[in-house]
Amino acid sequence: MKLQTSNGQVHSNEFEKKTVKKIQYRILPFIIILYFIAMLDRTNLSYVASHMTKDLGITSAQYGIVAGIFFIGYFLFEVPSNLLMNKVGARVWIARILITWGIVAAGTSLVQDVMHLYILRFALGIMEAGFFPGIILYLTFWFRKDDRARVISLFMLGLPLAYIFGAPISGLILDHIHWASISSWRWMFFLEGIPAVLLGLCTYFFLVEKPEDAKWLTDKEKDWLQKELESEKQSVSNKYSNSTAKAIFGPMIWLLAIVYFSKTLAIYGVGFFAPQIIDSFTKGLSGTTVGLITAIPYIFASIVMILWGRHSDKTNERRWHIAIPIAICTLALIAFGFTENPIVIIVLLCLINGATFSLYGPFWTLPSLFLTGTSAAAGIAAINAIANLGGFVGPYAIGAINDATGSVYGGLIVIAGVCIIALIIILSLRFDRKEANSDKKIPLENSRKSQSS
Repeated sequence: MKLQTSNGQVHSNEFEKKTVKKIQYRILPFIIILYFIAMLDRTNLSYVASHMTKDLGITSAQYGIVAGIFFIGYFLFEVPSNLLMNKVGARVWIARILITWGIVAAGTSLVQDVMHLYILRFALGIMEAGFFPGIILYLTFWFRKDDRARVISLFMLGLPLAYIFGAPISGLILDHIHWASISSWRWMFFLEGIPAVLLGLCTYFFLVEKPEDAKWLTDKEKDWLQKELESEKQSVSNKYSNSTAKAIFGPMIWLLAIVYFSKTLAIYGVGFFAPQIIDSFTKGLSGTTVGLITAIPYIFASIVMILWGRHSDKTNERRWHIAIPIAICTLALIAFGFTENPIVIIVLLCLINGATFSLYGPFWTLPSLFLTGTSAAAGIAAINAIANLGGFVGPYAIGAINDATGSVYGGLIVIAGVCIIALIIILSLRFDRKEANSDKKIPLENSRKSQSS
């Protein structure tokens, strides 16, 4: 079957699918591994919480700050980092990010008090800033908008995989590695930080900037893909300003940031305390066993995330593929207060993680509908930076409320309230299947007025 593409070329449907799959197999496995390491170094703090807080005399509120201060550094340097990547290139900049965050992550093994933790977690946020939005931007150099929800969902596998494999790996280190009479939690930080440095070196030699530089694509494949992507880019440029300032401060960016903020609150607010929640009803079990139980919700989430992203691309629908997961997450957060049954708690954790992870693919197709070039680099980074402040607010709120009330439930209700606001926002945006996949005007009048020249 022959299809006419958006730029007037005629290619078989089989040719297009084969080319897209070829790019997927070459790029995705590597960046999934990179994201896995990034998330492992960001979240492994939760696995050593009980050991580390006892050794250093850290309270729940202080632990909440330690867990969340990463996102302050991340917020401050996210947009500058992504703009620099757009200038110097993905290969060099992503390699730099990996090497520097790996050094800081491994250096966390040397902390002596809570102030050292504050400093190093803040520094880790600075070093990692730009990685995630940089990869999202990088994927727009290689994949058409109709393929992005599925591709982004596959890339995002690194997140649940970090919990699925990170939990038992960290548990094994905590249970069995006490070399040189050094605490096992210190060895965990060191051993899990080094791979980022090594992968940073690999990134410099392995990552290809853009399709025209790919020796593993044929001239015909390069020509087709470049023209497809250029046609999409031109369509967006004709309708919207390429102004960096307007991309950052336009109302659409802030509305999407609030939606994404709710997801971040849920993932990190629950994620950093999940091992402790599970440990509360599994007294006497080893760190390895608790790690394996903690991995269950993330196994469920990884499956749901892929299927949901594929369904979003297949139906060409985005809004409801974001709204439904937010609604499910909200209900699951509220339900936490009505049960102490361990099995029900695991089910609720599955629902929260499955819901929050599944909206990644559909959500990150939205910015490319009205951003391109430098404005895309700035806008994507701004959304991610603003939203990731939830990574500070969530753990801190739960930690502070837990200290005050003896329960994490109050913090979960706060997160549920923010999710309700996000649900209202996403339902007010009129992204339907025709609008998200045609050259017709996207009916976001307020955003258009702000971002048009």
